[in-house]
Amino acid sequence: MALTLRLVGGLAVPEIARAFLVQEAAMGQRITRAKAKIKAARIPYRVPSAEDLPARVSGVLAVLFLVFNEGYLVTGTGPDPVRHDLTAEAIRLTRLIRALLPREGEVAGLLALMLLIEARRAARVSPGGELVTLGEQDRGAWDAAQIAEGHRLVRERLAAGVAPGRYQVLAAINAVHTSAREVRDTDWSQIVALYDQLARLDPSPVVALNRAIAVAELDGPEVSLAAVDRLAAPLAGYHAYHATRADLLRRLGRSQQSRAAYDKAIELAGNAAETAYLTRRRDQLG
Repeated sequence: MALTLRLVGGLAVPEIARAFLVQEAAMGQRITRAKAKIKAARIPYRVPSAEDLPARVSGVLAVLFLVFNEGYLVTGTGPDPVRHDLTAEAIRLTRLIRALLPREGEVAGLLALMLLIEARRAARVSPGGELVTLGEQDRGAWDAAQIAEGHRLVRERLAAGVAPGRYQVLAAINAVHTSAREVRDTDWSQIVALYDQLARLDPSPVVALNRAIAVAELDGPEVSLAAVDRLAAPLAGYHAYHATRADLLRRLGRSQQSRAAYDKAIELAGNAAETAYLTRRRDQLG
């Protein structure tokens, strides 16, 4: 996947390393080893046959999701810092795969997920270049057509009666978020239940972190913080971990600890939009 992102997706090594949450040097070595293996084993390039596609689709979908995420990390500048070239291309290619494999549930799930995220693009960054969180976004600025298509795909997969995969569950979580007219209308119990389902498919620390964020809305920040603190070792270099801790500590009135967590999140954020948001939240602590 890393080699595909580099040679086909055109992403730089630092971008790929960020996608996999590893150090740049380690990712550079991984790509070098992959090239060497292909050369030494004389692995040829060939277009796969139709029989090959089902076995390869999961790797291809993972690459497309990582390309989409890289485009959505607001690393650009200007009024729309999202890299629309990457997000649009990821969606276009996923539509092509859906045409090739119309019965593959995870393809439909990934397309729905991308559409429901892309629908919020116009509301995600303020005119001043600051990240706008989901709870603060102007929902009237969301793309209604993309949301409707994403919801339709989610409903189709539910009606299929087949156990969903990772992308289908992620799409369902985003469907719940985008179904709420206001943030206060969000069905957090359903979101936590979906994260429980996702954790069985993908027991990663990032999934656990996102579940803890939803738990805070149901059971309060103290319960959530205990879950987040258990993720310290695997997510120590992940800015969203520290930003989550900072917000939970702020809600608990532990301002000094919250400030330290914001400082660490700002150090690791890596883009201006998120840095501006985190700095404002830190400075509001007084």
